[in-house]
Amino acid sequence: MSQQQPSVGRVVHYVSHGTPVREDGSQAFPPACRAAIVTEVDPDDSSRVGLSVLNPTGQFFHPLAAGGCTHVAVDEQPPTGGTWHWPERV
Repeated sequence: MSQQQPSVGRVVHYVSHGTPVREDGSQAFPPACRAAIVTEVDPDDSSRVGLSVLNPTGQFFHPLAAGGCTHVAVDEQPPTGGTWHWPERV
């Protein structure tokens, strides 16, 4: 993980899972980065956090009690759904 450490209230990017791939190979909604706020940090593994994810269609929660979300390097391609990373610098 990078030098930064997650803490409650920090803004991160969550990678959505997207919709399942259809038989013809198309996908209605591919995985996408969404804004998220860290709501809790695993005391034993700071790469695993609970998130409140802000989607265009509503807010979703991924608490530690339900497995939380794991950090992944932003340069991983393709992005893995259900993970989080630090926002890219622009």
